[in-house]
Amino acid sequence: MSTKGFTLWLTGLSGAGKTTLASLLAKELGARGVHVEVLDGDEVRTNLSKGLGFSKEDRDTNIRRIGYVCRLLSRNGISTISAAISPYRAVRDEVGRAIERDGADFIEVFVKCPIEVLAERDVKGLYKKAMAGKIVGFTGVSDPYEEPLSPAIVIQTDRENVDTSVCIITRELEQRDLIPKVGTKSLRARRSGFTQRWSVRRRNSGPAKTLRAGRTITILKKLFFSRYSRSR
Repeated sequence: MSTKGFTLWLTGLSGAGKTTLASLLAKELGARGVHVEVLDGDEVRTNLSKGLGFSKEDRDTNIRRIGYVCRLLSRNGISTISAAISPYRAVRDEVGRAIERDGADFIEVFVKCPIEVLAERDVKGLYKKAMAGKIVGFTGVSDPYEEPLSPAIVIQTDRENVDTSVCIITRELEQRDLIPKVGTKSLRARRSGFTQRWSVRRRNSGPAKTLRAGRTITILKKLFFSRYSRSR
């Protein structure tokens, strides 16, 4: 198995299941002994992109920042999962090329779900408000979402349970020799603790988000310090 890092880039509309999937994938990879970090779009806006708005320029800047962090982590042997809407195709492709130039794999995962289903899932009613014109610049309604043209993986969260989605992604990573393979029985036993339908959304607690964000920031500080020390 390769020991190099990689970036698993989950893109899709708000509420499609990116954060839930990223969290469960991180648990699965961690159980296999893979060093993994998750960059959640909401956390990045709070910790690295505070002050950015939702214009196309600001959205692109936010995605470039996420991509830069993914590139640093991946090229230093850490497997990285990004879970962000990342609505514009050009900047996603730009990020992917930059990561691959550094010798790491970039695996784009389209987390797909019909907007009608997303509106039904949305307990805050944001989609319905956007459709009624009460929210402007809402991705997928009043602001464009450009679907990937040739993603490595397509996950359909309105049709698949989460076990199936995790299995599809881990199988792709196994085939690329990026993660160790495990026996079917042990894999099933490990996943039995978090089996659920996508309609039952699992939400991360505030402290858990803060902890994970803190771990990522700590790693970045070490990387920057290491680069600075070598340049002296």
